[in-house]
Formats: sequence, C-alpha cells, structure tokens
Amino acid sequence: MKVRFQLKRGGFTLDAAFDLAERGITAVFGRSGCGKTSLLRCMAGLEPDAWGQLDVAGEVWQAGVQSLATHRRSLGYVFQEASLFAHLTVERNLRYGWRRVAPSHRRVEWQTTIELLGLGPLLNRYPDQLSGGQRQRVALGRALLTSPDLLLMDEPLASLDSDSKAEILPYLEQLHRSLALPVVYVSHSQEEVLRLADQLVLMDDGRVLTQGPVARVLTRLDMPLAHQQGAQALLEGVVTHQDEADHLTEVVCEGQSVWVSQLSQARGTRVRLSVAARDVTISLVPATDSSVLNCLEVQIEALESDPHPGHVLIALKLGKQVLLSRITERSRRQLALKPGDRVHALIKGIAVH
Repeated sequence: MKVRFQLKRGGFTLDAAFDLAERGITAVFGRSGCGKTSLLRCMAGLEPDAWGQLDVAGEVWQAGVQSLATHRRSLGYVFQEASLFAHLTVERNLRYGWRRVAPSHRRVEWQTTIELLGLGPLLNRYPDQLSGGQRQRVALGRALLTSPDLLLMDEPLASLDSDSKAEILPYLEQLHRSLALPVVYVSHSQEEVLRLADQLVLMDDGRVLTQGPVARVLTRLDMPLAHQQGAQALLEGVVTHQDEADHLTEVVCEGQSVWVSQLSQARGTRVRLSVAARDVTISLVPATDSSVLNCLEVQIEALESDPHPGHVLIALKLGKQVLLSRITERSRRQLALKPGDRVHALIKGIAVH
C-alpha cells in the first residue's frame, strides 16, 4: 500500500512517502514537530489542502488533490485524548461505533473486542469514573467496532501517566497479535515502538528518512536512532525454559541462550527482547568466572564513531539479527576491533527487557 502526501503550512513542508503493510503496526516515529501528526491527518482526509496518493482495500482515498471525504473513509482514529461522550456509559459509547456499520459489513466482533480490551467490568460506568488508561481502551474499542480498513493512532499514550501507560500497553500488545488490518501508530516514545511496532517509519523535518522492520531501522549506524544516548536493539526468540528457583527465563535467539529476569510467557512463545547499547560489553574470549549471565558469539558488522567524544558504536551480527554496543575508543583500540571479527557480546540478565 503506497502512501504519499505533500502539504505546506507556513514555513513547514510535509513531503512524505512510505509503503504501508496490509496488516500489523507501522510506527511513525520522530521528534516533535517533524510532521507525524500532519501525515496522519492527511491519511484521514482532515487536510483539505494536501496533495497525495492513498489507496486502501482497493478504494482510492486520495489521488492528487481529489480526496474522499473523511466520513466516507473506512477508518478508525484514536487521538491523544479519548474524547468519549461524557453523558453515555461505556457500553453506549462502544455501541455508537458498532451501530455505524451494517451487520453484513461487520468484521470485528462485539464480544471479541470486549474481551481483548478487558472492557467487560467497565460497561456500566461513565467516562468520569474511568482512569486515563481505561478511557483510552474504550476509545480504541469504539474505533475497532466500526470495522475499519485502516486504524490510525495519534500518540494514544502521550497524555497518560506511567501507571496508565503500563496498564494499557499489554492490551495493545494483545491487539497487535490479533488484528488483521493495517495500523499506523504515531509516537515519539521509543519504548512504545520497541514493544508494539512491526515496521518503523523514521521522520525528520517533514520527510521520511527511512523505513523498514523495526529491529533493522533501530540498528542502522547511518541513522540517528542508533546514535541516541538510549539506543537499543531488539532480539526475537522463543521461550524454552523457566527457572523457578532463580526467577529466570531462558530465551533462545538464533540458536543461543539469553537468560532474562523471569517472563510470564509459556514455553514455546515467541517474545521480543530489548537490549541497550550501553549494556553490551565486548570480549575477545568467552566470559568465565563472571556474574554476567549472557555470553553470545557474534560478528562485528560495522563500527562508527559516536557523537559523544571518545565513544564508538558497534553493530554486532547474531545470526540474522543485530545487537548494538557502545564502548570507548580506547577499548576499541586495545582490542583492535574491526569489521568481520568474531567476538563475544556480554550482557547482564537484568539488562535485557
């Protein structure tokens, strides 16, 4: 699905294009003011001056300046604020979206949505009786019950405190696994992107810098995310063992064991782990007599100077996946590290999330 939009507003110009997968979550990520929300509003048909290209489910929503009216687009839109009807109960708020779709066109089931979002106990409450996280779950449920062909989410957790974010993120992860429609998720939170996104569109100054699988974009040394102070990499693997005595979980990634603080997922479950570049140490030999639980055999893919003076950023190949390590230039020089070297990545179990 091709997405392209151009829009001029004052001194700002949006000229963004990317490919949107037919299912899964595509995160649009970048600093404040880079054009993320403007792009989402264009996709929703809320910018009458926009020029663009957008076809969804075989229907042309935008062709040049010709734009299908927003109310005729099969989309769900979840804003930063829940914007629920204050005079209606949760159930009636949800049925507002449900009734907009003819029974023959409903692809999202009422009971399935209630269960996925944990809304059953809330149905008789009013919005002012809900926490911030609960209100956003209701807003998301209302959007889903319109059976949209495209779901747009504009920083849905930005206005929530840390407890409310922690409450709603597991529901979003569950939806991620269950939804069979494209979702565009705008965020400036790297934590949300790490946990939720399949694809990542990285924006700056109204343009798309790059896009691709989230794990790869995060570790590209020619892109700014890898050089941020909190740079992280993603590893995907399968839960293979639960050590109840030590409260640890073994996850196998590319044939190697990664031990982490105990996870709730059962054996055989695929999981996503995040590892910060600052928590990855490099050794020329396997670690022995050390408190570090994880010693992974890796190969140096690339090295690059980091914006911080005296630091070096290193991309490490673990099979088909990539880790990042940030070390000092002195350490790189003492170990004589170069691309192609086989080394060991040492990672504390408590540093993997």
